[in-house]
Amino acid sequence: MATTASGSAKIERQISLPMSQAVKIAWRNITIRLSRAIITGAGTLLGIAFLMSVFTANFVQQAQGIEISAAQQQKNAWLVVMSLLVSVVGITNAMLMSVTERYKEIGTIKCLGALDNFVVRMFLIESGLLGLVGSAIGAAVGMLFMLATGLSVLGQLNWSGLFASFGICILLGTVLSVVAAVPPAIRAAKMPPADAMRTEI
Repeated sequence: MATTASGSAKIERQISLPMSQAVKIAWRNITIRLSRAIITGAGTLLGIAFLMSVFTANFVQQAQGIEISAAQQQKNAWLVVMSLLVSVVGITNAMLMSVTERYKEIGTIKCLGALDNFVVRMFLIESGLLGLVGSAIGAAVGMLFMLATGLSVLGQLNWSGLFASFGICILLGTVLSVVAAVPPAIRAAKMPPADAMRTEI
């Protein structure tokens, strides 16, 4: 940063790092803060496990010839929505704490010339990776748990529909994780570098 004759500051150079570098930094942050990453991913895992268990239970009941009432479907939908909302709130809170813990790191990369959009991208990639892993594990746990209760009808199950639901759960969990990380990511990007460097944690 340099100062012009009029006294106003101008930026001499800013760095826009490639996506591969953002992914490497995000993955490094996950492995360094593994315990927090597990807690953050657990919110997605539990929400998606519940959603997948509901989907699987519906397929098992259809294979058993049990008709699901409209009231039961509405109840299940309400429970799923509430569990996913709780997961989103938990992820947002965990990412906000992550921003607080990393004030100096954020200040350093911004002082080195990283653009605001790089900081945002770094946090969104980190949350997306956590969401993808947590959703995959959660969907597998939810599906296997409910399949264990319907072993007698495994041959009659609509497996294509079940695996489609599995993919939907992973996609939904990943998207919700990224959306939940948007406010913390924007907060990190808007942080003045000098103030971040002076922060005592």
